[in-house]
Amino acid sequence: MIEILSLAELVRAKDTGALVANILHTLKGRTTVGTNLLDIDQWAKSMILEAGAVSCYVDYAPSFGRGPFGHYICTGVNDAVLHGLPRDYALADGDLLTLDLAVSLRGVAADSAISFIVGEARPAGSVAMIEVTERALRAGIAAARPGARIGDLSYAIGSVLGEAGYPVNTEFGGHGIGSTMHQDPHVPNMGRLGRGYKLRPGLLLALEPWVMADTAELVTDADGWTLRSVTGCRTAHSEHTIAITPDGAEILTLPTLDS
Repeated sequence: MIEILSLAELVRAKDTGALVANILHTLKGRTTVGTNLLDIDQWAKSMILEAGAVSCYVDYAPSFGRGPFGHYICTGVNDAVLHGLPRDYALADGDLLTLDLAVSLRGVAADSAISFIVGEARPAGSVAMIEVTERALRAGIAAARPGARIGDLSYAIGSVLGEAGYPVNTEFGGHGIGSTMHQDPHVPNMGRLGRGYKLRPGLLLALEPWVMADTAELVTDADGWTLRSVTGCRTAHSEHTIAITPDGAEILTLPTLDS
């Protein structure tokens, strides 16, 4: 299903996007060496419920996971890049942490992810990898406008990732979003210009470039959810929800809180 949102729904989408971004911003600020992943999950739960929002994850049970997910946020550490199930783990100095959050507020969902180093950044390549996903995300957003094709966005994202030397996995990528978290169209992180669905004003997309340092192959953790690099290399993931407008793309998941 591909949804095109009304003007009223787009207003609600902006509120949802700001909530997601502000929660991630707050969680990043609270996270230090020694923070437990289960504490991050509880912080996210408290903020979601306080806002009157609904988690998109707690009851989520797709075919690729051992559902329901049962937690409020995805927490990926080092080699865990997608669908990281929160667990009893205290973050160590230098860990690369990815937080991925999706919530629904007044019937409209938004989805965003950030990666960052906890404590001192090491190895140096981890910071560069995070920056590449952020740059690829900006390129995909810049390509998003009415009349563009999904392949144009995928090409823009994949060009940045490929030129930086990272293998690209196309099994999991961006997606449509609206009244539910995951909708068509699928937005792979590599594609061909001029191919795929034509973008229209009112369409919401979650774009999410992610990479693994030296492989494109994933392995599923014993928890049935967490996807890790098959080689154990580090990973990074950046994501924004955007709205297609008559003038281009509007990023909905930017924090409005002060630093």
